[in-house]
Amino acid sequence: MKQTAFLSLLALALLGTGTASLPKERKRRDPAGEGDAYGLLGNYVLDLDNYDEVIDLSDYEGLTDYGDQLPEVKVTSPAPPTRVGSAQSTVTPRTLSSKPPMNRLTTLGLLDSPGSHGLPTCLVCVCLGSSVYCDDADLESIPPLPKTTAYLYARFNHIRQIRAGDFKGLTKLKRINLSSNSISSIDDDALRLLPELQDLILPENQLGALPALPASLEVLDVRQNRLRSSGIQPGAFRALEKLQFLYLADNLLGSIPGPLPLSLRSLHLQNNMIETMQSDTFCDTEEHKHSRRQLEDIRLDGNPINLGLFPSAYFCLPRLPIGRCC
Repeated sequence: MKQTAFLSLLALALLGTGTASLPKERKRRDPAGEGDAYGLLGNYVLDLDNYDEVIDLSDYEGLTDYGDQLPEVKVTSPAPPTRVGSAQSTVTPRTLSSKPPMNRLTTLGLLDSPGSHGLPTCLVCVCLGSSVYCDDADLESIPPLPKTTAYLYARFNHIRQIRAGDFKGLTKLKRINLSSNSISSIDDDALRLLPELQDLILPENQLGALPALPASLEVLDVRQNRLRSSGIQPGAFRALEKLQFLYLADNLLGSIPGPLPLSLRSLHLQNNMIETMQSDTFCDTEEHKHSRRQLEDIRLDGNPINLGLFPSAYFCLPRLPIGRCC
């Protein structure tokens, strides 16, 4: 009897406790109005909104100890796609860095042929892109050049001759500047076959004659040489239809070379030995209406010629030549 009474009291205590713990809103959902624990909990719907009202999760982490299972979860979980990509990107530079560094001369496409110093040209000279700078390098000849050379500067050296094969295969060469050397001769085939050559700069050398020149030439500067009229072939400039600037000052010329191309804009002949000129040196004597408006700069000062003796030679020019008039 005592045991039965104890169980009855315990049931009543549990019933009161369960009823007090349920929210009022949930009590109204009991359609049967049953007062026992089964009726209240049987109609009580568990969802994510009220789950924590029935089960206390405050100490949930302490209920289960995962121990060594956590590392297994990390290992078996798939890696995000972005991590895979980043891993691949980090591998690629390491692979490249493992290769030996590329030689700088090779990257610039430079030749390894020795120059006059017995060293590769671009160890003696400075090579930047398509330009080669060999100024004041004690050169005695044209060094082997990269095939991509477009601009060559080899001033203030001791070069004495330009040979036929010095520029062979340099189809991109646009400018040659060999100022202040000791060049006394240039082979005829040294320059004639350069299809892109525009500027030929050769002042302060010892040239007595001009070689065959390419038709692409726009600037020819041979000041302060030893050029004589016999060293310029008749009609040497006729085919140079792009020639604009012709500098022949400070030489030994006895006459004005011609015929001159119509493209010419500037002609410097000062400080030579010119005493006379032909009537058709600048103008076509049969075409009096013709004018050479581009040829605006003619220098004949420093010559023994008297320009006043040749008035009919200038009728087609926009400006008279500079020189002694009487």
